[in-house]
Parts: sequence; structure tokens; C-alpha cells
Amino acid sequence: MSAPRFPSEFLSIKQLEQIQKDIVRDAKADRGDQAWQGIQSLMPAARRQEFVALAVVHLVGQGHFSVDQSLEILADVYEAQKQSADVLALIGEALDRARDINILNAPPPEHPLFLNVATALAQLVGPARGSKNEVALLEGLATAARMLGRQRDELVEMSCKRLIELRPKNDSDHYNLGLFLKTRGRFREGMSANQTAESLLLLRRPESYEWNLGICATGAGEGAEALKVWKRLKQKIEMGRFDLPEGTYPQAKVRVAQRPLAERTAESDDPGQEESIWVERLSPCHGIIRSVTVYDIGVDYGDVILFDGAPIIEQTYGDRKIPVFPHLATLRRNHYQRYNFAGTQQEARQIHNIALEWDAVVYSHTENFRNLCARCWANPDINHAHHEAVEKHVVMGQIAAPPDRGPRELLRQLDAAMAQLPGCNIYVPELCQAADQPERAAVEERRFNMIRAN
Repeated sequence: MSAPRFPSEFLSIKQLEQIQKDIVRDAKADRGDQAWQGIQSLMPAARRQEFVALAVVHLVGQGHFSVDQSLEILADVYEAQKQSADVLALIGEALDRARDINILNAPPPEHPLFLNVATALAQLVGPARGSKNEVALLEGLATAARMLGRQRDELVEMSCKRLIELRPKNDSDHYNLGLFLKTRGRFREGMSANQTAESLLLLRRPESYEWNLGICATGAGEGAEALKVWKRLKQKIEMGRFDLPEGTYPQAKVRVAQRPLAERTAESDDPGQEESIWVERLSPCHGIIRSVTVYDIGVDYGDVILFDGAPIIEQTYGDRKIPVFPHLATLRRNHYQRYNFAGTQQEARQIHNIALEWDAVVYSHTENFRNLCARCWANPDINHAHHEAVEKHVVMGQIAAPPDRGPRELLRQLDAAMAQLPGCNIYVPELCQAADQPERAAVEERRFNMIRAN
């Protein structure tokens, strides 16, 4: 049954309540079209009646609509009711429904609604200090400003700390501050805020609080604290490499950013170049990069990165669903050597599968890297294993090796491995030059360039 329609620009409380119930019922039953029609039927009245506008924004805040739909509704209500402090506060709090917050490193939103609401609420908070409206305004401002990337960090922090001042025993205020600090790379402060939040709950530790605490502790290098958290969450994990907890986890993917949110500034507030790469997952929130990146984005094979606990999406690889996590920060840069190569092979992935010692790797970008549009990248029905299994007889990529390993020994290992692959050839002029073999480097450079040109 779809929501009843009241074309009048004025509704009674009883009529509003009925439509609200129908919208919620339709949304929970996955009847999105009917739920959308229902909220659209409220809009004429929402533009005229404040209590209807508040109800509409509340429905959006409950998460019943898509990001695009939520943005459309909130923008419409804002234009009609921007003089109402109550409506503005509630819109601000609901703005996290108008962005895909799982894409942690997205640039600030282009739609003016976010900045308009944050600016309006910032102007209202000061005069409201000490009034009954202050808390609602601060809650709206904290969310609205947080949605603006690094542009209004001072407003987020001020709002969160003022809420704690007003409600020191409210655990969620401390948790929200910790959540903000985590996404800004202030992990030790975030850990402290989350510890305070948990201390206010004597008999329980919400899982979301625990995850945030564990991530902050890992980011801060507090391995003992992180280990206690993961143990409480029943993870099979012990202290391992880098003085951090380590367990046995399946490989995952991370969408690494040249400028992750936690490491950027208001003046350079976009992610830059991004790549989805494989990681050897060591704990619920950190791992070692196991892809050689194509672009120079500041992280590479062998580096240790921190990622958030909520995946952006799950991608299909054959019969597996692989979570893709957002990049939070880089914990350790190991500065592996990189040498470009070009080669020919008889069968797919022969060169890519060469085994070298010391954690060195031959990585075929030809067979592993694909440029995908945003729609294809985020489509859970696409089999991404197919993208990484295209048979190529001519391949290009890079060899990565730890910085303390000599190029001569690396070249010797490579030659020994290639001797086991008759009919295959690999040309690495940079490595030959580094190994002090200039004549061989000159020959390999000509062959490398021939392959690259073709």
C-alpha cells in the first residue's frame, strides 16, 4: 500500500503521522519508489509548515533514502525553512545522509547546501550559548562542518568539545570527538577520547566504540592497547611485526589516496590520485601493501598502512567477496627500490609469478592494473577477477625490492628465475645500470623501448 496523498500545502498532525508511518513501512519493506513518492507528497506542506519540515528532515536522518534523494530533499527544505533555527539544526545533523561517508577520502562536497548550513549554524551557535537550543545547534554544526572535509575542522572540534563541556557524562559526545580525531590523524587524542567514552559505560562496550579505539591505538603505535581491544572483540591475534598486533586474515583491498583525509590540509583538500591495491592484512585495521602502485602517490609495495574498519564496498573476485577499505594513514614507509621492466612470455602471468627472495617481487601492471570508471569500480556485480586475468604475452611492470638489498644480487636472482622459463624474456635496464653492467643496460634499454613503443 502506498502512502496516501494530501495535495494541500497544509497538513494536520494526524495526516502527517499517517504519511510518516507509510513512508517508514515502505522503506523497511524495500519499496523505495513508494517511500520516495510518500516523502514527495509531504514537500508542499514542508515548505509552509515548520513541524512538517522537521518531520521530513527526521525521515531523511533515519536513512530511508539514497544519498542523492537525501540531498535533494534537504536542499529543498533548507531553501524553504532557512530562517528556522530548529530546522537548520536538524538538517545539519542529517547531512551525513547526503554524502557517502564510507568514501572517507572524498573531496569536500560541491553542493552549496553543506557550506550554507555550516555557515548558518556557526552564526547561530554563539548567540545561543547557554540557551535550550544550544545543544541541537552544536550537534547540527558538528556534523555539517565534518562533512566539509578539512575546510571547517575548527568548527567541528569546537562543537564536539562544547558538547562535552555541557554533557560531560554523555558517552556518545566523547565517542564522536574520538571519531573526528581519528579521521584527522590525531590518533593518540582519539584513543583518549574513546577510552573516556567507554569508561562512562560501566557494563558494556559498544562494538563501534571498540573498533574506533582499536584503530586509534594502532595509528598511535600503542600496540598493547590495540591488542587488548582486538582480544575483547574475540580476534585471534597476538603481538607481531612493527610492535603491533598481528593475526591471520585473508587478503583485502585498500583504496589508497595520495592525500588521505587524515594527512591533508584545508589548502590541499582532495585525495589526489587514488588506486585500489592489495594488502596483506595483519590486523583488523592495518596491513602491508602487496601491489606495486602505478602512480607516484606516496605509498608503495612493502609500506605499512592504516585503514578504516568500515569497507567502502565489497568487490567480486570469482566466488569471493573482497572488502575494499579506505586508506586512513601510512604507518611506515619502507622505501623499496623500484625498477621498470618489459618482457615477453609464453603464458599468462609467467613473469608475474617469478619468485624472488627478500620480499622482492616482479609485478606485472599489464595484467594487474585496470582503469575503471567510478560506476564499474563500485559495481558489486562485476567480476574484478576477470579484469586481473587478461592473458598478455607482452607485459610491463616493475620490480620492487627492499632498500638494503644490492642490485647485483637482485639481478642474479632474476636471471636464475628467468632461466627456468624458456621462451620468456625480461628487460630491466635500470637494474642492469644499478648493478654496474652498462653494456647490458644499453642492450636491454633498446629492447625495453621496442616493447614499450609497441
